[in-house]
Formats: sequence, C-alpha cells, structure tokens
Amino acid sequence: MPSILRSHQKSLGILALIIPIFFATCLYQAASSGWDWSKVTFWSSGKLSSMTRYTGLYAIIAIGAAVVIATGGVDLSMGALMGLTGVLMPMLIRPGQGSPIKAGDTVPFFSGPIDPSSAWIVILCISLFVGWLHGMLITKLKLQPFLVTLCGLFIYRGIAMTITKENTKGFGEEFSGMKELVKSSALGLPMPFVIAVIIAVVMAVAMHRTVFGRHLLALGRNEQAASFSGIRTDRIKIVAYMLCAVAAGFGGVMFALDGNSAAPSDHCQGYELYAIAGAVLGGCSLRGGECSLTGVIIGTALMQVAADAVFFLNVPNSFRLSVIGLMVLLQIVVGELLRRSAARRQRPAA
Repeated sequence: MPSILRSHQKSLGILALIIPIFFATCLYQAASSGWDWSKVTFWSSGKLSSMTRYTGLYAIIAIGAAVVIATGGVDLSMGALMGLTGVLMPMLIRPGQGSPIKAGDTVPFFSGPIDPSSAWIVILCISLFVGWLHGMLITKLKLQPFLVTLCGLFIYRGIAMTITKENTKGFGEEFSGMKELVKSSALGLPMPFVIAVIIAVVMAVAMHRTVFGRHLLALGRNEQAASFSGIRTDRIKIVAYMLCAVAAGFGGVMFALDGNSAAPSDHCQGYELYAIAGAVLGGCSLRGGECSLTGVIIGTALMQVAADAVFFLNVPNSFRLSVIGLMVLLQIVVGELLRRSAARRQRPAA
C-alpha cells in the first residue's frame, strides 16, 4: 500500500505542474491580445479536444513502455514497429492502392483484401510475435534489451519501407468507419483518451492486484532476489515485452487512422522516445520496480500541454523536443534527490 500511495503522490505532483502551465499560457495569450479573452484559443473546446485526443494516443504507447520499464528494461523499437503496423493495416484492407504501384500489383506474400476485423487480428499476431521474440532474445540468450530493441528499430523500419516500396499508404474514404475510432468521442471525451484510460485501469489492476503484477514489480526491484524467491522471471519479462509490442502495434494503427495515411520512412519515427518520456514523467523509475499507470496518463498530458504551450508562446516549434527533454531531465533529477533523501532518513543513526 505505501508504494501505491507514493505513486498517487507523484501523480498529484505532476498534475500540479499541468495547471500553472495551462493557465500561464492562457494569460500570455490574453495579454498579447490586449486582454481580449475572446481571442484566447488555448482553452477553446477545439484545442482542448485536440490535446486530449493526442494525450490518449501517446498514453497508449506510454503505458506499453511503462510495463517494460517496470521490469528494468527498455524498448527502443516501438516507433519502428508502429511504422510497420501503420502501413500494414491499409495494405491489408486495400492491397495495391497508392501511387505509383501499378494496377495488378499485390502486397508481397499477400493477395487480399481482407476485412478490417481480420486485419486487426493480423496486426495483433504480428505485434505479439515481435514482443515474444524480443523477450526470448533477452531472457534465453541474455542479450541486453537496449541492443535487441535497437536492432529491431532498424529491422522493422526497413521491412516497412521494403514491402511498401517506400510509398505512402492510405485508408481511403470507404473506410471512414475505422477512422471514427480516432475521431469520435465517448462520454464527451475523444475516443483515444477513453481507450487509454480503460487500458490504464485494466493494467493498474493487473499491476497492483494480481500475482503477475506483484511479480513484475519484484523483478524490477531486484531480479536476482525475485528469481531466488521462485518467481519465473523469464516468463514475466517475455509477457512484458509482448504487452509493450501490442501497445505499439495498436498505437501505430491509431496514429495512421488519425492522419489517414502512413509513410513507411517516417510514420511514428522517434515515438518510442515520447513513450519513454511519458512513462518517466508519470513516475516510472528507469531502475525498474515502480509503475503508476494513472501517472503515465498525467505525465503524457503534461508533455502534450507543455509542447502545445511552446507553440502558443511563440517559441520556435523546433524547441518542442528540447522542452520535453528538459522536463524528463528535471523529473529524473528530482526523483534521484528524493530517493537519496529517503535513503538518508531510513539510515539508522550511528
């Protein structure tokens, strides 16, 4: 229970940062327009809906990254896997589409089309296989997660560029129903955000109320001790990487639906860094053993609000990545200082 309380305290601390950033940006806009509050667009319904939608999209992949980080690992291949699944979905349901592919051309190893529900199953199976492969290489061959997933980053991006012949793939108007998954809303909130909250709730229950979750966190705190206590650490790691890959595969299709197309060379390129940043801002420790799924959503929201605030404050758009990097660095420094302070307080007096 104390660890859960600490996670909630971190989440509240992150939320306390979002509010001043949001209102400071609104005040700046109002001051710049001669205090004409009607010209403040940062809190308009359209802008709030957009920020919430993208918070949900990034939170989906950040939750996947958080599960792996909780084991003390990392997955650098998420963006490339998202690029692969992002181009695969339109290719499965609309084979041969997209210029300059000629009429009669087919997707390599496939002659479709297939219905969207079957395409989702294919995407799920591919993602599960990728996660299983990562887990097997890390646990059975004892390879470093950094190296395994770094190689995956190049491999999956290369596969995406090869099977598409480096052509952008789109969904077309006939699949407008699929795009409603991203553009629609539920309970007054954008659907991606609702999906992210549901995933976070399910994973939070699994993390803190099941044997699997307790074993996963124990593995992240001390793998050797967990192994000696009878926990099947290899199996836990494999499942963690499979969950991360599924989140990446699903997220890649969602981002493709949001943009109505996916370019194999740059679709979701570098998004693994956004996922890791959202997880770290949400209170996940890179040492492993700590994971707050609600904190991940709030951390992703902080990242999105800060990045949009940079635009509205007339800061060069190229500086957005620097802002995210500075926030993550600040979170790591503060977390390390708090950890050392707690360790000193627990140290018995001489």
